[in-house]
Amino acid sequence: MPHAADDGEATDHSRLIEDFGLRIGRAMGWPPMAGRLAGILMLSPAPMTLSELQHALGASKGSASEMTRLLITHGTVDRVKVPGVRQAVYAWRDDAWAGCLHHQLDQTRLLLELAETARDHSGRLAPTQRTRLRDMHAFYDFMVRQLEGVLDTYKRRLRTPDGHEPR
Repeated sequence: MPHAADDGEATDHSRLIEDFGLRIGRAMGWPPMAGRLAGILMLSPAPMTLSELQHALGASKGSASEMTRLLITHGTVDRVKVPGVRQAVYAWRDDAWAGCLHHQLDQTRLLLELAETARDHSGRLAPTQRTRLRDMHAFYDFMVRQLEGVLDTYKRRLRTPDGHEPR
């Protein structure tokens, strides 16, 4: 983890990392350590090795590795190759929030596929169960369409110089 200029800055940095562990971890359904790791990488000026992350987290190598895999899966972190460095190196993605939203969209599409399959095989079920499956399909169909729109809008916003919605 990068060194702070003074103890006050280091304390603020540590508090922010802990806050990430609690808040982003809880909001994303991640373990607190994944939230802390996200905060460390987001605030790091350079990519970090697994050993550096392990040290910064005070975690085992296995735990640090598991948390990096989780963040890679959720689209916020990349494993990168740095010339001259033999170990794997991890970096916060410049498009991490779009990557996170894309992960949510992918998960929602999987649930829409399940809803379609269930709906297609619901012919012999009682009306109450068929209605529940129809409602499930309607919900996930709606969510996929909304998330696709949100992702497109967000990506367009990222391409503008000031980060605001184009007019």
